Amino acid sequence: MAEYKVSVTTGGMQHAGTLDNIFIVLFGSEGQSERARLDNSGIDFKSGTASQILVKSVSSLGKLLLLKVEKDSFLHLLDDSWYCSKVEVMTPEGEEIAFPCYRWISSGEEIQLRGGKALKVFEEEHPLLIDHLSLQQQCINAECFSNDVLFEFFCRWAVVDKKLPRRIHFTDISELPAELNVELMFKGLAGSCKEWKSIEDLEKVFRSRKTSMSEYVSKHWKEDDFFGYQFLNATNPNVIKRCRKLPPNFPVTEEMVKPCLPNGFTLKEEMEKGNIFLCDQRIMEGIPTRVKDGNPLHMTAGLCLFYMNPEGKLMPLAIQLNQKASAENPVFLPTDPEKDWLLAKLFFKSADLVECEVVHHLLITHFLSEVFAVATLRCFPTIHPLYKLLIPHFRFTLHINIMGREALLGPDGALLFYRVRDSFGLEGLLELMGRALSEVTYSSLCLPENITARGLESIPNFYYRDDALKLWNIIESFVRSVVKDYYPSDDAVCKDTELQEWICEIFTQVPASFHTVEEVVKFVTMVIFTASVQHAAVNNGQFDFHSWIPNGSLQLQKPPPTSKGQSRMNSLLEAFPNIGDTVKFAAMFWMLSDTYTDMVPLGEYPEERFSEPHLKQMIKDFQAELSYLSEEISLRNSKLPVPYAYLNPKQVENSVAV
Repeated sequence: MAEYKVSVTTGGMQHAGTLDNIFIVLFGSEGQSERARLDNSGIDFKSGTASQILVKSVSSLGKLLLLKVEKDSFLHLLDDSWYCSKVEVMTPEGEEIAFPCYRWISSGEEIQLRGGKALKVFEEEHPLLIDHLSLQQQCINAECFSNDVLFEFFCRWAVVDKKLPRRIHFTDISELPAELNVELMFKGLAGSCKEWKSIEDLEKVFRSRKTSMSEYVSKHWKEDDFFGYQFLNATNPNVIKRCRKLPPNFPVTEEMVKPCLPNGFTLKEEMEKGNIFLCDQRIMEGIPTRVKDGNPLHMTAGLCLFYMNPEGKLMPLAIQLNQKASAENPVFLPTDPEKDWLLAKLFFKSADLVECEVVHHLLITHFLSEVFAVATLRCFPTIHPLYKLLIPHFRFTLHINIMGREALLGPDGALLFYRVRDSFGLEGLLELMGRALSEVTYSSLCLPENITARGLESIPNFYYRDDALKLWNIIESFVRSVVKDYYPSDDAVCKDTELQEWICEIFTQVPASFHTVEEVVKFVTMVIFTASVQHAAVNNGQFDFHSWIPNGSLQLQKPPPTSKGQSRMNSLLEAFPNIGDTVKFAAMFWMLSDTYTDMVPLGEYPEERFSEPHLKQMIKDFQAELSYLSEEISLRNSKLPVPYAYLNPKQVENSVAV
């Protein structure tokens, strides 16, 4: 008689347990066990617990290959879904094998689990395992992933059914905290259509919800050096680039900027030295805005010239609010009347915020991560090494995107996500994303190449670049160690048909196939970086920088100035969204920037999918490198007047989860 010690672990989340009957069958190279019910005295499958049982067989099953888990309803009650984390089996020969599950199982459902080391399809030898792979692929194809194009410009693959397959169904995502709504209603702000009467009145919004950074923004938003700082270290460090020659539609002259340069310096000389930078919002030109209360909202497509001064501060030199130079589209300067300059910065910063939210946040991190996630689920079986490596970085991504897409694109868009498209409306949102996707290249998604292409390798005080490049290198080193372990040669890459199908599934701007190990390392690094680090960079500081509306708003109600000398403080107040919309924006930014209790930081893998000891050591080494960087960033920030903490590994989530 052979005895197999089986341990079944139930997930620790709420409602993960079940009262249903659970059965197990073990399959080995020499046969299979009888169907055994996992039953001890008391309740076996409570959240966060492990249940043990002996499974007996007349003789040894040989090499343990598979196990089947079946779930039957208890007294035919309503479906009592169960979240199974893993099953561990100790064989009579003393071998301990882990069978990762990490999914919900419905009543009446049966699933087969693979244990042991990760394998690629061409490495399978036993007929039972080959059949299992074929069955798993049939199940994947039957799931609700559609290859219909959701938007002709958006992506090849998208989840179009709100109901997700059981294997990737998670607990509900947190919604806006109830106390935040209560606070707004208590203050009489939510739903108010009144206009702001003074800048001081704005301080009443979320007084108890201020952060040290949001308070800093409210005090320094008028300052030019802080305006420049934000294009390096706020939520959109993706658009500024070195300027060697002025665009022909931006008629900035030496005389215009002479007062803002050190004595004896010229614009031409500073451009030759590499000290002049440009932010060009041409992608926003002509995007239709929506009508609110009978009046069109306003969005500009401007140009802003910056100067890196000898003190290492990035200073705005000139702003033009639309692309076509004309008498009614003046070049605003720091030497202009204060209110003219403030209004020009407000319009430029607002357009930058909208571009950031729609392009660099929604499209580049949320929607591209969805493409990567769906391709991974469609192409890789759970035993594949790249499935094990990548799937933790897609936790909640499909869920938050389905919620967001329904809210953004549906006729009854939910309050919070609807605000992202507030100025443009649906037509403008789709147009902007379409333009942006046509400009996305593989190189632009790879941070080292992106920084070089924009000429930003040596610009000082660029903390986003410094931290992000270090994280890219740490991720790349980890990915290389894992990939090379499973792909010891380029030939192994070429033979992996599932890997080749995966890259073909994704999108057209990348190579249609992999030929070398280094190509796989680079691409997988980019996927993980996009879903974790880049999302943190554009998401985590939203409340800090954007809850203070004078620093830039998703919505502006007045047209941009067409001449100088006419602006007053009332000009800014009239351009701001009304009180009700302002607090809704702030609530959205709070929700998106908040840290939730179930947040999984970069490098943490609570789901143990790799069983090989040396792979587990690679993960520990990865975590150690992230910990060292965290300490390094914390030490640097302790010496900075304005800390940059958004890419501290402790603050970077493992996936696009909110």
